[in-house]
Amino acid sequence: TDGVANLAPYSFFNAASERPPIVMFCAGSLPGPRVKDSRTNAEETGEFVFNMASEALTKQMNDTSGDYPPEIDEFDHAGLTKAPCRKIKAPRVGESPIAFECEYLKTVELPNDGEKTNAVVFGTVVGIHIDESIIGEDGLVDTMRFRPLARLGYWQYTVVDNVFTMTPPE
Repeated sequence: TDGVANLAPYSFFNAASERPPIVMFCAGSLPGPRVKDSRTNAEETGEFVFNMASEALTKQMNDTSGDYPPEIDEFDHAGLTKAPCRKIKAPRVGESPIAFECEYLKTVELPNDGEKTNAVVFGTVVGIHIDESIIGEDGLVDTMRFRPLARLGYWQYTVVDNVFTMTPPE
């Protein structure tokens, strides 16, 4: 609400619904009573951007993962460009090949261990940005051009570099 932009990578994120298009991310708490800035910002401003990280953004994604105070702008810290959105005020990552503009929907508190809170933040997608360089000849996103970054577990990551098609049985 004070105009300081926030970025943070989330290992637990996904699409939650197709119609309407809804995405989610899981925001645990930080040490002490403080919740993560991404959750606070989504709840207080009513919006957030879901920027997808590609292999080319690996270092910058990691640079935004620190426990920074709310007055730190992670865009500046990681050297990323703030690009305007069309339907919401929050900036998106200009270098991200795919970004979803989201209106905050709700937060669902999850069970916790008594020390840290866990919550899922949901948002309705109201705008989509896709870099034309990752669109294939068929008009669809070419995952091999995109090379999305994925968290495996521990501190391990991978890049999607093997794609195959499988049709469901009739």
